Amino acid sequence: MLGGIVLCLAASPPVAARIGLDPFHFVNRQVLFLIPASAVLVATSFLSPRDLRKVALVVFIVSLILVAATPYFGPEIKGARRWLIILGVNIQPSEFLKPAFVVLIAWLFAESGKRPDMPANTVALALLIIVVSLLVLQPDFGQTMLITLVWGALFYMAGMRFIWVLGLGATAGVGLVTAFYTVPHVAQRINRFLDPSSGDTFNIDIATESFIRGGWFGRGPGEGTIKRILPEGHTDFVFAVAAEEFGVALCLILVALFAFIVIRALVKAMRNDDSFIRFAAAGLAILFGLQSAINMAVNLHLMPAKGMTLPFISYGGSSLISLAYGMGMLIALTRERPRAKLAGEVVLTASPA
Repeated sequence: MLGGIVLCLAASPPVAARIGLDPFHFVNRQVLFLIPASAVLVATSFLSPRDLRKVALVVFIVSLILVAATPYFGPEIKGARRWLIILGVNIQPSEFLKPAFVVLIAWLFAESGKRPDMPANTVALALLIIVVSLLVLQPDFGQTMLITLVWGALFYMAGMRFIWVLGLGATAGVGLVTAFYTVPHVAQRINRFLDPSSGDTFNIDIATESFIRGGWFGRGPGEGTIKRILPEGHTDFVFAVAAEEFGVALCLILVALFAFIVIRALVKAMRNDDSFIRFAAAGLAILFGLQSAINMAVNLHLMPAKGMTLPFISYGGSSLISLAYGMGMLIALTRERPRAKLAGEVVLTASPA
């Protein structure tokens, strides 16, 4: 989070100046967002797995209703309706939907193993179809792809046959082809990625140039010039701004940090005997890792633009608070519980007597 403030301080003033705002408008708002985000992270980290499921269910239902309302009541921005204005605050409901959805799906897959008579897999598939359908209506194909990939990973971890996973992949492929031929901006992004001469590739070209200009150790804090003309330098392309001012070395440190969090979470999940905790922790780690990888891949022109933020680094209140909620749940699921361990030792000690 502190790294996000530093990079927001580096990237956002030119963006604010271009639209007639105070140079530190986005920095001040990001610092303000840190207060509820920190509170959400800490409070969520103390939840028990049972309470965590209850909270996730409430968050999922509320977010799902808001996501369903967004195409009808949200303002249109760049051809999509992904935001709602509630009490004067812009909220992106799909950000809060993601971590709650992962926890609920993990619970359903865990229950399917414990109680084969329960139609948990059918319910999980139905929830995926509902969520994907609502996201496509916005349209938001980046979040759709992210949620589908995490669902597929958990589906495979739950012990389902690989042929079903291949079937899911084939269905996703058909959906992508359909989107290519029916949604103009999806076709434009894919065509621009495959053939840069087919359209405007200004953002990607400038982002790629920033890595070349920055070199290994960057031009120095505040010395970057790319951010002055990069429209989304404080959100989708903050990684490129970091590359120019602080160099590829800092980018590799960020990659290592994200990788450490994901690998650490997956190792903790693997060692847990509770199937719900194992699936939920792994799902949240995969969600975090995939979102990070997609953002960085777009900045490096390794995949078409997706409009996805870099976790805890990019500017955005909805993104920051929802990530804090997801990370709080991950801490709650993987943290040690010394009291439970101590109680178990007391019982073992007392048993022979």
